[in-house]
Amino acid sequence: MSNSKVWYITGASKGMGLSLVKQLLAKGHSVVATSRSTTAFEELEGINDRFLPLEVDLKNEHSISVSIKKTVEKFGCLDVMVNNAGYGLGGALEELTTEEIEENFQVNFFAVVRVVQQALPYMRRQRSGHIINISSIAGFAPGIGWSMYSAAKFAVSGLSEALANDLKPLGIHVTNVMPGWFRTNFAKADSIAYNKNQMEDYAYLREYHKKMNHMDGAQLGDPDKIADTFLKLVDSPNPAIDLFLGSDAFNRAKAKMEQLQVQMDTWKDVSFSTDFVS
Repeated sequence: MSNSKVWYITGASKGMGLSLVKQLLAKGHSVVATSRSTTAFEELEGINDRFLPLEVDLKNEHSISVSIKKTVEKFGCLDVMVNNAGYGLGGALEELTTEEIEENFQVNFFAVVRVVQQALPYMRRQRSGHIINISSIAGFAPGIGWSMYSAAKFAVSGLSEALANDLKPLGIHVTNVMPGWFRTNFAKADSIAYNKNQMEDYAYLREYHKKMNHMDGAQLGDPDKIADTFLKLVDSPNPAIDLFLGSDAFNRAKAKMEQLQVQMDTWKDVSFSTDFVS
């Protein structure tokens, strides 16, 4: 296909990432799928020469750099980067250990920073490219019991919006995608970690965690529809900088914005009171 692109996708071995890989390949695009292990891609290997599975350690700049170099060597360019790798972390801030917090930020935020840093030299030379960072609706309107996960996703959202401003003059687009609940394995144990230390005063948070687990298999979002959404993004001359994915994410964001507007109006006089009086 004449408008086919080269996609680089992290966290591609399961869930939203794997669905995106399969759909893009089926639509004629070239896809580099990265994960800690390529065993999940065995069914796809050998299908055609447009697929390149790579083992990548997202905590290691050299590993990332080598993978992007291999991408350009094989396909000649890098059109779209999707930072999809991540996992949930439930628990009250007071319960979480330094190690749990740092690990979550390493995967959910600093991995995004490393991948973008390593990709930008290629995109700058091309004067083109599109970076799609997968944040979460929790990175705009936090849920209860997910303080550090929300913080990491807020960081991804903030980085994405800032990058969109910085990179636009170079012909590089950035979109911050904030999904709601999709019918993937995200609610399962291999995609969510919980605090090991539990305090009785925060027992009420466990009820919210159980509620999320009970949603597994009944989420509104269809992961097989994400590829078409992303194709609309990258084909648009004016793509969204912030995109809420799923009706649940859209409605949750809308409620948050309405709440914020009321709060701003209520406290407007206080906000203005700090100005110098001329």
